[in-house]
Amino acid sequence: MLFAWERGKNLTNNKKHGGKAAGGEQAYLKFHHAKKDKIPTVRANVPKLKVIPLGGLGEIGKNITVLEYENDIIIIDCGIAFPDEEMLGVDLVLPDITYLLRNKEKIRGVFITHGHEDHVGGLPYFLRQINVPVYGTKLTLGIATGKLKEHKLLKEAQLKTVSVGNVVKTGAFKVEFIGVNHSIPDACALAIRTPVGTVFHTGDFKLDTAPIVGDMMDIARISQIGKEKVLLLMSESTNVEREGYSKNERSITSSFAEIFKDSSQRIIVATFASNVHRVQQIIDAAVRFGRKVAISGRSMENIVNVATELGYAKIPKTSLIGIDDIGKYPPEKLVLITTGSQGEPMSALARMAFSDHKKVVIGPGDLVLISSNPIPGNERYVARVVNELFRRGASVIYDDIHVSGHAFQEELKLMIKLINPKFFIPVHGEYRHLKLHYELAKKMGIKPANMFVLDNGQTLELDSETAKLGTNVPSGKVYVDGLGVGDVGNIVLRDRKHLAQDGLIVVVMTLSEDGQVVAGPDIISRGFIYIREAEDLMEATRKHAKNALETCIKHGTKDWNTIKVHVRDALGEFLYSKTKRKPMILSVIMEV
Repeated sequence: MLFAWERGKNLTNNKKHGGKAAGGEQAYLKFHHAKKDKIPTVRANVPKLKVIPLGGLGEIGKNITVLEYENDIIIIDCGIAFPDEEMLGVDLVLPDITYLLRNKEKIRGVFITHGHEDHVGGLPYFLRQINVPVYGTKLTLGIATGKLKEHKLLKEAQLKTVSVGNVVKTGAFKVEFIGVNHSIPDACALAIRTPVGTVFHTGDFKLDTAPIVGDMMDIARISQIGKEKVLLLMSESTNVEREGYSKNERSITSSFAEIFKDSSQRIIVATFASNVHRVQQIIDAAVRFGRKVAISGRSMENIVNVATELGYAKIPKTSLIGIDDIGKYPPEKLVLITTGSQGEPMSALARMAFSDHKKVVIGPGDLVLISSNPIPGNERYVARVVNELFRRGASVIYDDIHVSGHAFQEELKLMIKLINPKFFIPVHGEYRHLKLHYELAKKMGIKPANMFVLDNGQTLELDSETAKLGTNVPSGKVYVDGLGVGDVGNIVLRDRKHLAQDGLIVVVMTLSEDGQVVAGPDIISRGFIYIREAEDLMEATRKHAKNALETCIKHGTKDWNTIKVHVRDALGEFLYSKTKRKPMILSVIMEV
């Protein structure tokens, strides 16, 4: 009998030729005639599938995951995160794609699960550096198209629209799009066939038996894939702390109806711009009770326009008015749909609350509905806006008018049961979410040795039987500040924080060519102390700087950098002894 692992006709002798058969795979040939006992195949140096999360783990936002097999790479999602209060002046946060830039010749495409900012928002910045095909469903790519148009990248972009059920073959991968429910239409999970087995990535999902738009999550197809033996499940973890099942999106339809029916006030509703389901429900309630609808906020306007053009939102033309026309209608006939449900300082709702909006002023005649839950970390921003709305005399409702688009515990269990994977990685969440999802999966029967709670930049290497951690790759945060991408780093943020907390002192000194003091030192203070109320301290500071400068000159010091450092250090010690503060101190020398 002949036992061999054979590819094609070129099967070579292991001992003579190093065991390489066609395709570069290890093989050897064994003959056995006397007994029918099987001789196991030897497989050495089998190529591994690498799974490399570059964002989205240990955090909310900037989701991006890399799958690599030999010379082929595909990317799942390309998102952004929003800055926290420590990131002074930063507009957006991007994932570090250094590893992808080093390997861009291997990249076969980007596969987007849905159209939320934390999954699609980073595309313009990515495609500016690496132009590869981008695959997504109609609404997802419709949203991406608007972003690329703003960045003047649309002409060069390779956008490939797919439908639920389509399979895209590229390189070593076959990617199937599977419909799931989420707070935006056209959301998909991905079943990715690789040479070592199937990887199932849930994307963001929930089980909604009666979605506003589209079909219920394709449980039958997911179950069928699970029966095919899935190697790895990567499942979102956002709501793992919440027991039971998430509520149906339609469950808040009655809440909107009750509020609209009983209110004689102008109604302002803040929600996520990308929550097309919620926007549609608000519009339906407005139409039902005879109210005109105005849209405020650039991102809200863009997404509503895209959703309407593509048929995902239906707004009667007679019901929609421009924001400039709201003064033509009585308050009880108006509904404003706006951005700012997360309390973002520059959002439309925040500007309304703090009287900085050009078109809308909020007052006692207004009812404000905040139809979302705060993303972890945004609670203070939301509370700040809510407090200001109350101060303005507005009525505010911010409870019980939102349902989550993310799976609760029972839905997460269902996904694990349906897929029944060999290996498991919890994704999309802060560290506690990932760890709790790990514990949930353990209760569902997955072996702890087969589960991995990863950090961004960690590599997991898999074959059909084993999984182990590999070499870490560069990862982290790239800050967008205005037109600058990556030119603001941790050092700049540290300096901004320093300036915000302790202020700035500038010491200006004028020296002659031979090193003699011509003028100064003069002291300029910004954000440190109010000079008129501390004239004695400023005068003492100036004298201290002069003494330090004269000490340098007396000792023959001519190096300007040495003089600057000496004056700065002397002032730093003096000011701390007097105020217990540490302002940033800059020494400036001018020569005449």
